Amino acid sequence: MNIKNSLRITYCSLLNKRGFTLVEILFAVTIGLLLLSAIYIAVNSGQRSSVAIEAKTAAQQDVRAALDLMAMEIGMASYNPTFASNDFIWSDLSTTSGQGCGVNASVTNPTWKGIVEASSTSLTVEADINGDGVVGSTNEPNEVIRYVYVITGGEQYITRCSCCTTSTNGSGGQPFLGDLSTSGRPRGVRVVNNVNNMPIFRYFDGNGVEIFPDANPSVIPNIRRIDITIAVDTDSIDPNTGQRRRMIYSTSVIPRNHAISQ
Repeated sequence: MNIKNSLRITYCSLLNKRGFTLVEILFAVTIGLLLLSAIYIAVNSGQRSSVAIEAKTAAQQDVRAALDLMAMEIGMASYNPTFASNDFIWSDLSTTSGQGCGVNASVTNPTWKGIVEASSTSLTVEADINGDGVVGSTNEPNEVIRYVYVITGGEQYITRCSCCTTSTNGSGGQPFLGDLSTSGRPRGVRVVNNVNNMPIFRYFDGNGVEIFPDANPSVIPNIRRIDITIAVDTDSIDPNTGQRRRMIYSTSVIPRNHAISQ
């Protein structure tokens, strides 16, 4: 084979080795874009789910901690380790200085022992924590506790007030659980019991029959179980649904000391 024939063969081979056509390039680009889109959707969905789970977890932690504290303090209602006389130990919050928590003294009665008021949205309990035979003396915080569900200005939250007694000025209801965004003190959840007309507190006698002390305070001595129910919406909007996630938590409290005859 001479050089001329070799060059001819090489030239023909080069002509047969074509590049990618425009159709092939467009097809490859399309496939690449589809793959990138799928990856973006997966990553974005993962981020959204992570945000939703984080908001739900924060709400669960807030509400469970609140329920635990409420159950502990309400369960101590009527605690009277010295068996002091009802007329002596239980404060009726009858003076102005004891109204810091907003309790209506006209409806309180020492014969109710350590449950000063009981309604579907508020509850005030007393307990002789330090065992000195006197409830709510000076420098005895947390012996009188009041929880109130507040709905005002678009905010829905629960307040906790301590030290509201006849001998010390109450500090007023302090934010405890719920949304206070308009006041510059945001919380992780909104307490939305009012949306479904769901009471925060429900009361039952020894037979398990529901009683309504807010309508008839004379039944307060018959309280043997208190159910606490808190419905909440997460403060942040779920990016997957565009709505707030709603959850309902509840617990039952048996104020054993309230049933003890004194």
